[in-house]
Amino acid sequence: MEQKHNFPTEVVTLPSQGLLYPKDSPLSSGKIEMKYMTAKEEDILTNQNYIANGTVIDKLLKSLVVDSKIKYGDLLVGDKNALLVAARILGYGKDYEFNFGGTTEKIDLTTLGNKDLDESLYTSGENKFSFTLPTSGITVQFRLLTHELERKVLAEINGLKKIKPDASPELSTRLKHMLISVDGNEDTKFIREFVDNRFLAIDSRAFRKYVEKIQPDVNLKFYREGGPEGGFDIPIGIGFLWPDAGL
Repeated sequence: MEQKHNFPTEVVTLPSQGLLYPKDSPLSSGKIEMKYMTAKEEDILTNQNYIANGTVIDKLLKSLVVDSKIKYGDLLVGDKNALLVAARILGYGKDYEFNFGGTTEKIDLTTLGNKDLDESLYTSGENKFSFTLPTSGITVQFRLLTHELERKVLAEINGLKKIKPDASPELSTRLKHMLISVDGNEDTKFIREFVDNRFLAIDSRAFRKYVEKIQPDVNLKFYREGGPEGGFDIPIGIGFLWPDAGL
């Protein structure tokens, strides 16, 4: 527990180790100092407007990050997950109990490790990667989604669903925001046309598997006898951060 402030804090190690952030970003240190949750943060968790518009978790995490120079929108999605787990531990302890398939499960959140990184695939200070699609032979450059990019993806998806309620554009929309270039062409219109009309399903699957391999994140899985080898996803919602919510 840190004592540099007039409130208790802890330092959280980011799954990315800070490798994908610019050198001049405070996130490049690979660590974020967070304060313990107080009654002020419980006010955030009970704010019905935040809950209704889906911003409650982000409002909470922003409140807990100590360094005002950190731009929350720059956080990689996997690093944000680490803050989410840390917030739960700092607020209500390490033991998380939940119902899954009619069975009560209890896990120790401090045992959740970060995914192993293959640093040879990273260029320090850059969120940029290359991948050659195995079937078409096309080389794409891409970036991993940050909180701000994820926010734009969700806004676009919601807009598309208002036009076509039965549409399911989640996958293609994410790809459009991740891709930086296609065979060297960085034109946004060209990239979007490529995703819609020329990104073969077999290549898309291979690409997603590669992204999963290199994506820094917390291993948000739990395991039980008779379950799949890859485990089950830990359910995370308002009840994860606020046990008294009854959700």
